[in-house]
Amino acid sequence: MDEEKWEVACTASGMTNANIVLGRLTTEGIPAKLKYEAVGAIYAITIDGLGKVDILVLAKDMEKAREILARTYDEGDIDWETR
Repeated sequence: MDEEKWEVACTASGMTNANIVLGRLTTEGIPAKLKYEAVGAIYAITIDGLGKVDILVLAKDMEKAREILARTYDEGDIDWETR
């Protein structure tokens, strides 16, 4: 049985940024997972590469993931609900 190949779509600095990227991808229906060194996550160290977090997607989804991550949004682009 062939395993599906995961590739690095991008690298974030710290878990907070990584989870934002992860949320963008999964919201768009792209399975994603995080790869990181435990010490960086435990101590929130972001120096010398310890806080880097790789966001992985399936190779077959890489093109769509890059398109999603290339999009930028301004506050005016968001349809805010007023109450």
